[in-house]
Formats: sequence, C-alpha cells, structure tokens
Amino acid sequence: MKPKVIVASVIVVAFIIFGSYSFLESNVEYTDVAGAMKSQKKVQLKGEWIKEKESGFDVKTSTFTFYLKDESGRECKVVLDGAAPNNFELALSVVAKGRYMSDENYFHATEVLTKCPSKYEAQADEVKKNV
Repeated sequence: MKPKVIVASVIVVAFIIFGSYSFLESNVEYTDVAGAMKSQKKVQLKGEWIKEKESGFDVKTSTFTFYLKDESGRECKVVLDGAAPNNFELALSVVAKGRYMSDENYFHATEVLTKCPSKYEAQADEVKKNV
C-alpha cells in the first residue's frame, strides 16, 4: 500500500473514534436522585430548588451550593462549579448535569440549567378569560 493511503486511513479511523467518544460523552440521560446515586456516569438530575434550605456561593472554592428535590420527593445537596446561573431565584425547575459523589454524599454539577416562568404565561391566562 501507498503511505498516503495508510496515513489517510489512520486519520479517518482516529476521527471516527473521537466522534464516537464525543457522542457517548454528550449523551446524558435524565434521572432522579436515587438513579444518580446508583449511576457512576454523568447524568442530568431534574428537580426543584429547595429555597428553605441553605444555599450560597463559596468564594474560596468558587462553588455554588444548593439543595434540590426530585419528583419523587428525595432531596440532594448539589455543588456547582462556578456561580449560580442567571435567574436562579426565579426558577420553576432546575436541571443539574454531573455525577453523584457517593463518598462525599452530594451531587457534583458541572452545569445547571433553569426553567423560569415565561413572560407570555400571564398573557395566555388573560386570553383564556376573554374567550
């Protein structure tokens, strides 16, 4: 075989392996607190912020800590790398992406997404009343 064909084949195989690995890493499933505790891989934990429990930003470690309650009522401490997301205080629900640290008993999040009330919800209620 020609050296150009071999080099091209190696590059194509490397891109296929890298692409497959990237896809598997980005394919993150939703779960609840119990599922996150059992799983060793990255998951998306959906729930709501428990406003009554302590939450705040630690300047020394650059982490934001809060408590989340899933749909089944189980609670979990969440530690996010970085500051709280925008509009966190207004969030109806929260999705934390990360892994559960069973030895330290908290969910370590690398990203937190918030679902805030829509500015159009009030307008929709008014339209329903007028119909």
